[in-house]
Amino acid sequence: MSGAVVFVGDGLSAGARWEERFPDLEVQNLGVNGDTTDEVLGRLDQVVDADPDAVVLQVGTNDVGWNRSDEYIVRNIETILCTLRKQLPGTRLLIQSVPPREKEFVHVIRSVNRHLRQFAPTVKARYLDLWPVLAAEDGTLSAEWSADHLHLIEAGYVVWFTELRPALVDLLEHPPETLSVSRHPA
Repeated sequence: MSGAVVFVGDGLSAGARWEERFPDLEVQNLGVNGDTTDEVLGRLDQVVDADPDAVVLQVGTNDVGWNRSDEYIVRNIETILCTLRKQLPGTRLLIQSVPPREKEFVHVIRSVNRHLRQFAPTVKARYLDLWPVLAAEDGTLSAEWSADHLHLIEAGYVVWFTELRPALVDLLEHPPETLSVSRHPA
């Protein structure tokens, strides 16, 4: 596996040590602690400027913590994906589900993830559902993977990486699924 991959998102992405987990890739980690979908939208130019082979997006958990509605979160993530698709028509896109958190957020997170799963194909993005491996039976982030139902411990990162690696390998082994429909010479 080879290629340039930009990881974009919040503190979960920021703390993932992608360079160590994917030493065979040219990795740029644009995860920022505390970021919401608003902040990611505000710095998409960094992603576009990197012109990567693939973008891996994981964002939304901080929006949930700020009690933003599922509609608000979905709209922002859809805007992120549409912007990336328009600005980087030959780049592979992988959107990951919003991970579980505390019990009071289960309904919103499930709603967001349901929408993202349906929306991803419309922009030729892949969707990776991490809920089945990270959630406890009650829908919270499993205590096996987190001490506070928000931040992952190393075991949680290992579980995430174990799910992400084959999805990313498959993504990079295939050509991008789309090109821009309106390519104009600069």
